[in-house]
Amino acid sequence: MNWPKRGTPAFYTWYGIVSTLCGLGCLGGFAGAAATLISCLSLFVIGSIGGAALCVTAVVGAVASDRYVKRVDASDRPQEIVIDRVAGYWASMLWLDSSYAIVAFLLFRIVDVLKPFPASIAGRMPGGVGIMAGGILGGSMVNVMMRIISWMFFSGGIDLIYRYLGVGE
Repeated sequence: MNWPKRGTPAFYTWYGIVSTLCGLGCLGGFAGAAATLISCLSLFVIGSIGGAALCVTAVVGAVASDRYVKRVDASDRPQEIVIDRVAGYWASMLWLDSSYAIVAFLLFRIVDVLKPFPASIAGRMPGGVGIMAGGILGGSMVNVMMRIISWMFFSGGIDLIYRYLGVGE
């Protein structure tokens, strides 16, 4: 386990429980994937993610992560904070059918590891806001990708593009 260095483990506080997802963040390198997997599995229980659930998770996660960072006296983002993965994955599935959950999981993990622009810039914001912003922006990028994939392959978008380009006539 990857326990914080100072005194009583910070995740025994409400903000530690929230930001580390009940200590799941202490699993080390697998923690981000595990938090994303739990977020994915939660979709099969609750159905779909709405804007209110994402907003509450984002605000509570930002406050909890900010307090956690200050408590462990970290100058950089502590690796045990994984609530941003929950909010990020939920942003990737916002107002989408749960049938896209596995593809969104894979795409979100790629985006979360690579941290492409602009998610990398958002993640540099200070404190809990930066921690949550990077994950949510990455998830929003995946949401856009999922909508493009859905439009192209399931709503006739590729046929429309072919007709516009004059391919196959």
